[in-house]
Amino acid sequence: MKKLAAEFIGTFSLVFAGTGAIVIDETTGGAVTHVGVALTFGLVVLAMIYTVGDISGAHLNPAVSLGFLAARRFPLRKAIPYIASQCSGALAASGLLHLLFPQNKMLGTTIPAGSVIQSFVLELILTAILMFVILSVSTGAKEKGITAGIAIGAVIGLEAMFAGPICGASMNPARSLAPALVSGQLNALWVYLLAPVLGATLAVPACVCVRGKDCCSSPI
Repeated sequence: MKKLAAEFIGTFSLVFAGTGAIVIDETTGGAVTHVGVALTFGLVVLAMIYTVGDISGAHLNPAVSLGFLAARRFPLRKAIPYIASQCSGALAASGLLHLLFPQNKMLGTTIPAGSVIQSFVLELILTAILMFVILSVSTGAKEKGITAGIAIGAVIGLEAMFAGPICGASMNPARSLAPALVSGQLNALWVYLLAPVLGATLAVPACVCVRGKDCCSSPI
């Protein structure tokens, strides 16, 4: 139960701070800025890894949990409750933002700025890179330690900074699902549910190619 509570709180914090930065940026006419939004996502993930990484592993992302599952570091019986907790935390955050900013119609929903295929490919590659980093710096299915926090937070901020204006740089089905459901903006939602999962899965053979079979062969 502690692990599920940690995933709920961690994902709530991620979505509340990250999409909240987008909402506040729109509400204030750009006071946060795109760079500020990208840094917010990176910093909140870094903070949550340090805060709950030793308890739940700080997945905070269904694609990451499924990536660990594909890497045989995480069993299905644990992945399903984790994903449910992550989505619940994200929905709670988007619901609270809707109460605080009822005039905002999007609530930080990720929508392609260009073509759907363009955003699909970007989200797939971005998540593959993120998961590759996570597999490389984590222990088992746990993201913990100084190296993990800095590396994962940095790659999220980096990817959000350069790809955010085109695809939203979600890399996280829960982060995209929650504001889309609460705001009713369901256009192209499938991109942000499917592409991150595929990207996280593709990171597994990449990790094996670089680090050998020991990278992804120890279920817990």
